[in-house]
Amino acid sequence: MTRTVFLFILALAICSDSWAWAQEPVHDVNALAKETQNPVGSLISVPIQFNFNTGGDLEDRTFFNLNFQPVIPIRGSQNWNVIVRTIVPLNSFPGPDGTRYTGVGDIQEQIFVTPAKPGGIIWGVGPTFSFPTATAAPAETGTWAAGATGVVVKSTGPFVLGGLISQLWPLHDAGEEPETDLLTLQPFVNFNLGHGWAISFSPLMTANWDAEEGNEWTVPLGMGLTRTTVFNRRPMNLGVTYYYDVERPDGAAGQQLRFVVSLLYPR
Repeated sequence: MTRTVFLFILALAICSDSWAWAQEPVHDVNALAKETQNPVGSLISVPIQFNFNTGGDLEDRTFFNLNFQPVIPIRGSQNWNVIVRTIVPLNSFPGPDGTRYTGVGDIQEQIFVTPAKPGGIIWGVGPTFSFPTATAAPAETGTWAAGATGVVVKSTGPFVLGGLISQLWPLHDAGEEPETDLLTLQPFVNFNLGHGWAISFSPLMTANWDAEEGNEWTVPLGMGLTRTTVFNRRPMNLGVTYYYDVERPDGAAGQQLRFVVSLLYPR
């Protein structure tokens, strides 16, 4: 299945590339590529992530996660913008005897307040929330959580680099394990090659403070390749990334293959 998805994304990238060259260009794909790498930019985007988690303690079984995460910038005032990012996870967990647990995960909302006219360093801060919407048993927390999030971005030459941090604390819980008490760290380095291509490094590191001692951290390492192009006059970003978990809790997958399709709506 992983090979099929990879071939599909590769074919889509090749076709979209050919289509983009065949029509009159209406978008600067290099500028768009850099905008997609800025979490608090002025670009409306609708990323859809396909995450295949396997290996480790899952062995040859696969935990599939699809994240639908639209990003919408809002003009708050002459000096400030508000960036609203919603993360809606759809999960499918492997169960015993070939069964699976499938459903929605806890939906998260991130809100960044950022300067409308940033300087050399772009930044944003704001609240983040997690809602107990999970319907798949392994993902159910019963926790209403809130916290703070922040991001810093720097663009220099072909590089776009920075980092994102957030911490969710439980406000109210149904009283059963697990409970949402989660730290998220995401450093990112993007090297733009031109013609919309970029090499990306953006591992999503997490610390689950509700886990048993020694099982708090998940630390993936890996790299990816992205392509910003235009298909039928619609800008989009395609990406593939591989991660290997150098640190993970017991029972978790050991590696992840991620495919991303992002629809872009420049103003």
